[in-house]
Amino acid sequence: MKLIKDDLIKAFSLYEEKALMHRRFKHADILSLLENVRSSGRLSITEIGKSTENRSICRLQYGQGPIKILLWSQMHGDEPTATMALFDLFNFFGGEDDGFDAFRNEIASKLTLYFIPMLNPDGTERFQRRTAMDVDMNRDARATATVEGALLKEQAMLLKPDFAFNLHNQNNYYNIPGTNTPVTISLLAPAYDYARSINETRADAMRVIVGINKILQEFVPNAVAKYDDEHTPRGFGDNFQKWGARTILIESGAYVGDPEKMMVRKCNFVALLKSFEEIARQSFVSYSLVDYEAIPFNDEKLHDVLLRNLTIEQNGAQIVVDIAIRQNEKTIGSDYCVAGVVEDIGDLQDFYGYQDLDVSGLKFIPAKKYDNILLIDQLDHNLIQNLLCKGITTVHIRDGEAAGKLHQFPINIVSSESFLSEGLPKLGSMANFFIGTDENIRYAIVNGYVLDLTVANQDLHYKNSVY
Repeated sequence: MKLIKDDLIKAFSLYEEKALMHRRFKHADILSLLENVRSSGRLSITEIGKSTENRSICRLQYGQGPIKILLWSQMHGDEPTATMALFDLFNFFGGEDDGFDAFRNEIASKLTLYFIPMLNPDGTERFQRRTAMDVDMNRDARATATVEGALLKEQAMLLKPDFAFNLHNQNNYYNIPGTNTPVTISLLAPAYDYARSINETRADAMRVIVGINKILQEFVPNAVAKYDDEHTPRGFGDNFQKWGARTILIESGAYVGDPEKMMVRKCNFVALLKSFEEIARQSFVSYSLVDYEAIPFNDEKLHDVLLRNLTIEQNGAQIVVDIAIRQNEKTIGSDYCVAGVVEDIGDLQDFYGYQDLDVSGLKFIPAKKYDNILLIDQLDHNLIQNLLCKGITTVHIRDGEAAGKLHQFPINIVSSESFLSEGLPKLGSMANFFIGTDENIRYAIVNGYVLDLTVANQDLHYKNSVY
């Protein structure tokens, strides 16, 4: 059988790992899943070492074929999307009697797949990019100063893979050039020298990427790009290419309305399963490098919110500017809150926003704090709506122990005398203000979120915390 879109949809729906449906899972969360994989008997599991903080790092193997493929995920601890997809693949390879048995047997006979999920478990524990030693492991291929980086290089030298898949996340602000479409997946055959030379190894990686792009266009049309191909002599992808493995970088990006990356995870599953098929059958060799070059490079012109043509008055003078807002994430335990800040002010007509509003004819209105101190139990959506309509973005509650706790109200809650409004918008200031006319407020900007006060029951998901 040749996998087509419907097959891939079926496979994903059958084998999506339901225990991993949020991005901030930890090392402990995958340990029980690995035991489930082990019990299936279809994949073998070997502990190849431990992290700096003594967390296990495992390698899984499927198949006994002559073509060896090594895949690793989460060498950056805050890049979990591919790890979820790898567990979906483990479930798939552990399945049977579902119409895919012949395909599995073919893969197992032609390929040996080696997977290292969660290569940086200490960084994952903190949901941070770097290791526990504060080293960027993806810049440690040359020195191998980190325990984890040394393990990956050791596996490269031991296994001598024919293909390597370097699985990452990129930020949400890359777009397809000239459009407001976020890049859902970006791909790259890393350069092994500064001249970006193309030998047969790199050319084969490019051909595999052409096949990946073909199938992804059926799932996320016009949302695939290439990652920057500047040579990085410290980087693992560049060095794997230099060591002779046909190396493919997959960067998980963004998809509108997909904060937990479930659609992006599905794209990883699809891309990898289709790649295995094409490598096993060598069908990728027929693809043209011209089609690789035709994939556009990432642009980076997206913002979470872009307010266009906002009038701001100061000392009797008026200016009309665009304002970009970034909704930064701050990790709190196994969850996160948003900290919305002003990222840019000025002429931003060449940029885009996930939420993009032309507010021509409306003006900036500074935010106020509610005069009374409340109990947190007094807060409800009707009260908050009334406060917002009066130009209030911040309320003070009595419960001092509530600081740092998450809430989903569209208002700032403080447990001290803090006042989170910042007056006129400034770079880096918290995004708390209103937009309207002298007579009416139209929009509330609260912690970087935009609320249209003329619309009731807005379906927004707020990730706020008590200050």
